[in-house]
Amino acid sequence: MTTEVTTLANGLRVVAHRMAHLETTALGMWVGAGARHETARENGISHFLEHMAFKGTRRRTARQIAEEIETVGGDLNAATSLESTAYFARVLKGDEGVALDILGDILLHSSYAAAEIEREREVILQEIAGIADSPDELAYDLVQDAAFPAQPVGRPVIGTKATVRQFSVNDLRGFLERRYVPDRMVLAAAGAVDHAVLARHAEALFGSLTGPRFEAGEAATYAGGTRASAKPFEQCHLLLGFESPSYRSPEFYDAQVLSGLLGGGMSSRLFQEVRENRGLCYSIYSSAWALADSGMFTIHAATGAEMMDELISVVGEEMRRVADGRPSEPETARAKAQLKAGLLMSLESASARAEQMARQLLSLDRLLPTKELMQRVDSVSPASVQAFAATLLTSPPSAAVVGAGRNSEAFASRAAEVAAIAA
Repeated sequence: MTTEVTTLANGLRVVAHRMAHLETTALGMWVGAGARHETARENGISHFLEHMAFKGTRRRTARQIAEEIETVGGDLNAATSLESTAYFARVLKGDEGVALDILGDILLHSSYAAAEIEREREVILQEIAGIADSPDELAYDLVQDAAFPAQPVGRPVIGTKATVRQFSVNDLRGFLERRYVPDRMVLAAAGAVDHAVLARHAEALFGSLTGPRFEAGEAATYAGGTRASAKPFEQCHLLLGFESPSYRSPEFYDAQVLSGLLGGGMSSRLFQEVRENRGLCYSIYSSAWALADSGMFTIHAATGAEMMDELISVVGEEMRRVADGRPSEPETARAKAQLKAGLLMSLESASARAEQMARQLLSLDRLLPTKELMQRVDSVSPASVQAFAATLLTSPPSAAVVGAGRNSEAFASRAAEVAAIAA
């Protein structure tokens, strides 16, 4: 297995990881432009652009795009996040040229026809309506807004009904020209791929691409607070968050190990105490996601409204326990083993490997060798986990509750109070 990187004259990077045992290739273009690079008026435009990429180009209709990739047995998709937008495909060995030609066409020559914009606008409005009917997704949007209020990283990636309704073709093209710049684009491929061939295709398709100098988005400023939805659901969803390190911070791996130890699996503290010992919910888990300059550690659980008070108390107790008492060596080792296994298992997937390489180049400007990743996880100790947990609790909590109707706001306030007391 070999990994090679080429930087084109315009700054666009091409990276390929050959996995000789595979008969397929995963490839795509990752663009360092996402929701955090939008103004308030533009909220959701990155996601809108992602949708419009499949709605026709100067050479292909939307139907032709779908038929051409599926004629060779491939598939084509895209995704938008806070910091990037990705357009990717999976094809059989030898069909990389087909996928690349389509990717180049949709990225550089989308037509943005008025009728297609209006159709897709309605599709996205329905997607927004679907989130309003999904309590867990709604809770995540609310806790993000509580943590990072009145700033791009606190806004929903999908946008709002108000912003989506007013996007015009000029808005789409303007954002594309300002943000889809070659020095913030990475073409990544993994699987049955030849790097030299990929680089030649990239030069032919994207070598003439130019753009203004990249401008970083507004810095993320964590604040904390509470949010709630009065909409009733069958279950009450709790999301509790704290400021967590960026992926550039040395403590990033402490956060990942703490997440595994606290709520990462069936042996985790929250699962054992909240579900196994007390039967308060079906699932409870924690996660630590990171940005270039900040991040958030979250705990998510859903239960009946009548058990929410006890659930909040138990979560607060477990947070205090891990901050006050150093976890054992075996417990820490289990969390580290889970983290390493997850990293290594994901790299057996060509799609995951391509995405990892692209994200590392966009965020760190280099590839992290697997050995280095394992060493960083291994460097985490029980003492560093405890120290990080204690630091985490000094963060103003962010709490969101959805599903308890008029009681949701009171539950959110109580969760924030319990988290503050735990500190």
